[in-house]
Amino acid sequence: MGYSLVYVTARDAEEAKQLGRGLVHAQLAACVNVFPNMVPIFWWKGEVQEDAEAVLIAKTRDDLVDEVTSFVKDRHSYECPAVVALPVRAGNAAFLDWIDSETKAAE
Repeated sequence: MGYSLVYVTARDAEEAKQLGRGLVHAQLAACVNVFPNMVPIFWWKGEVQEDAEAVLIAKTRDDLVDEVTSFVKDRHSYECPAVVALPVRAGNAAFLDWIDSETKAAE
């Protein structure tokens, strides 16, 4: 079984928490961490932008990443939300087992 950390940016901490609660409630993630204050500097529509955002990191299984991505895209306020899965190469076996037990069964 493989695992991923899914990095998502959000308009603010409230949107990040709302997305995180939804992901955990749907058992698409075992846990979500919300980092409320981040300053992104990025290109958008031909111009450099600077704003304020929040970040959420969802702990999940590889086989749920597509569902996590769809869930976020369907509920996100952004036209093109950042949703990026980072593979977990190793870790505390008991913690990884916990991710298995707290996420929904594979379909």
